[in-house]
Amino acid sequence: MKTHGVRARQREQTRQALLRESRRLFADRGYGAVSLSEIVAEAGVTKGALYHLFESKAELFRAVLEQVQQEVAGTVARTADAHDDLWTRLTAGCQAFLTASTAPGVQRIMLVDGPAVLGWTEWRAMDEAASARHLADALTDLIEAGTIAPQPVAPLAHLLSGAMNEAALWLAGSDDPADLPATQAALARLLEALRGDVPAQPDIPDEV
Repeated sequence: MKTHGVRARQREQTRQALLRESRRLFADRGYGAVSLSEIVAEAGVTKGALYHLFESKAELFRAVLEQVQQEVAGTVARTADAHDDLWTRLTAGCQAFLTASTAPGVQRIMLVDGPAVLGWTEWRAMDEAASARHLADALTDLIEAGTIAPQPVAPLAHLLSGAMNEAALWLAGSDDPADLPATQAALARLLEALRGDVPAQPDIPDEV
């Protein structure tokens, strides 16, 4: 049992080293420019050790992408959950996603290489698993509270998620520091428009 525990710890240490170094290399140079030989050399392990944990370079990248997505989702959730007001939770969470997804080391892995390496279907499934559910829950709460007009949540959540992903992808290729605050302002206006869809309550006539 003791030997098994030591091997399990060594395996996890090897896995973490591979994730750490491959993430650094992928973020700096992109998936296509990084070889497995470079990754194992930087991690200080053998190719045999890598293949014992990951079947391919693409599978290693998938694990890195999942790690990045979970970190971004965690940042969004913590930011949103710090507020009691439901509307502020939505807007703060969406703005946190935009900021976190444009951070150095995140853009290339999550937005540029992610869809290209894994394909849109798998990338979207991972994105939905990481963050879309939290957005859908926030929208559901706002609809139930009467802040947003009653409507199907799934299409609204996908529209907002797609808009934010596209904005973050555009920002990834921008060199103008003014583009981020401009995009954040545009996102705020887009979200604010949702509250304008709430139908006015009918006037209740005074009792005679």
